[in-house]
Amino acid sequence: MRIFFATDIHGSEVCWRKFLNAGAFHRADVLVMGGDMTGKAMVPIVAEAGGWRLTLQEQEHVLSSEAELAAMEKRILDRGYYPVRLDPDELDAWNADPALVDERFKAEMLRAVERWMALADERLAGKNLRCVVSPANDDMFEIDPIIAAAKCVELGEANTIELDGLSLVSTGWANPTPWNTFRELPEDELKARIDTLVREVPDPKRAIFNFHAPPYGSNLDNAPKIGEDMRYVAGGQALIPVGSKAVRDAILEYGPPLSLHGHIHEGRGAVKLGRTLAVNPGSTYEDGVLQAAIVDLDPKKAEVKRYLLING
Repeated sequence: MRIFFATDIHGSEVCWRKFLNAGAFHRADVLVMGGDMTGKAMVPIVAEAGGWRLTLQEQEHVLSSEAELAAMEKRILDRGYYPVRLDPDELDAWNADPALVDERFKAEMLRAVERWMALADERLAGKNLRCVVSPANDDMFEIDPIIAAAKCVELGEANTIELDGLSLVSTGWANPTPWNTFRELPEDELKARIDTLVREVPDPKRAIFNFHAPPYGSNLDNAPKIGEDMRYVAGGQALIPVGSKAVRDAILEYGPPLSLHGHIHEGRGAVKLGRTLAVNPGSTYEDGVLQAAIVDLDPKKAEVKRYLLING
C-alpha cells in the first residue's frame, strides 16, 4: 500500500491541485492531507478609476485590465492568500470595523474549502484512490462538515479509517502555540484525546498515526525561537524543539509502524522512534511547491518498506 502524504498548504491553490494530481502520478493508493489547509490572510484589491490597486508582500501593484486582474488573483491564490475585490467605501468600512474583516475572512475560507472539495470530487471520481483530509490547529471547526460532505474525500479528524488491514487514526489538535489557534490543548488533555482515539483501533501495532503536532525533541519539531515580543530570536537562527510530548509518548507507548506529522514547516525529515517511522514532509507552500512523503507499507507485516521525501 502506498500513501502520499502532504500537509500545511495554508490555502495554496496550486498545492491543492498538485496534491489531487499526485495520486495517479505516483501510483498511490491513499492521499492524506495532514491539515492546516486554509489560508492565513486576505489581499484587498481596491477598485479605482481605470483599474485596481493592491499591496502584495509590501509591493504595490496597479492593474488596468481584467486579464491582469485575473492573473494577479491566481498569483495570490497560489501563494495561499484570498484575493478580495473591494470598492473604496468597503475598504473604509473594513478599516472602521474589524468585525467586518473577520466575517469576510471566515466566508472566504469556507468558500475556498467548498471549492476544493468540489474539485476533489471532480478529479477523484471513478478512481480507485482514497483521499483523507484532516483539519489542524489553524483550521476553524466550520470546515469539518464541508469536508465530511464531499463524495470522494473522507474526514480524518477523530475517525478511525481502515486501510487494507491498517487503521489510520487522525487528529489535528496540537499542544499550545504562541498564536492561540483553533485546535490547541494542554499536553495532558492532548494525551487523553489521543488515548481515546487509539482505544478505537483494533490493534495499535497496526495503526498509522496522523497527528499534526510532531513528537517533541525528534528534530521534526525544531522551529525558530520567539521572544516575548513575538519576534524571532537571533533573526530566526535560534532553533528550539516545540513539538508535543503527548504525541511522542503515544508513539513510544503504542508503537505504530508509521506516524505522519506536520505543523512545523522547517521540520522536514524522518526519524525512527522505537519501531515507528515518524515523518514530517515540511512545507514551502508560499512558493507553490508541494513537499510530501511517499510511504510504502506492507499491510500483512504492518511494516514500512520504504519512504521518500519529495518536492513537486
